[in-house]
Amino acid sequence: MHNHHAYTVEEQAAIYKVIAERRDMRHFLPTPVDCATLQKILAAAHHAPSVGLMQPWRFIRITDLQIRQAIHKQVDIERAKTAQAIGEYETTARMSEFLCLKVEGILECGELLVATLCDKRENNIFGRRTMPEMDIASVSCAIQNMWLAARAEGLGLGWVSLFDPIELAQLLNMPADAKPIAVLCLGHVASFYKEPMLVETGWKIEKPLTDMLMENSWNHDDTK
Repeated sequence: MHNHHAYTVEEQAAIYKVIAERRDMRHFLPTPVDCATLQKILAAAHHAPSVGLMQPWRFIRITDLQIRQAIHKQVDIERAKTAQAIGEYETTARMSEFLCLKVEGILECGELLVATLCDKRENNIFGRRTMPEMDIASVSCAIQNMWLAARAEGLGLGWVSLFDPIELAQLLNMPADAKPIAVLCLGHVASFYKEPMLVETGWKIEKPLTDMLMENSWNHDDTK
């Protein structure tokens, strides 16, 4: 049955291609990002859906090198703490493997942005009365839009979450009830990973969709 709302086959292929080839990038070239392209990517983020149209996303563009270096230092401190926690809960070998991973490209990427939740979110009740975390879900949709737009533009984007949100908020002079969600590294890359970097490095194996799909009720099969 023909669906007249559907895009052309070529347009559909492009959408599915960018979804499949999106990667969480960690390796960047120092080439600057064109300002017009940056605005297009941010506009894509702003087109994201949000619960109750609350649009809780705020983006802080980091252009001061000292602030960039301070963010990198905070991330590096949390990286060490995360490694220690992995060693305590898993094995020291696993901790060593983690320390060998490249987890960010903060000092190399052409653009650095911090995605945050806005302040005064308690004023938005629509859709959040029983699910207050939907503000984070909305920001995540905005970041996903950025990821896909960046990939379509031939740019890489990496989401860094290794930081203390209180310390980063203080560094960026954020209101007390706002919260940083992601440090986003955006920039040109030499190449895109053929598989997610954590798969390529052997850190983790992706699970198939069949393991994630249930019908009518929760599947309590512990083998999945």
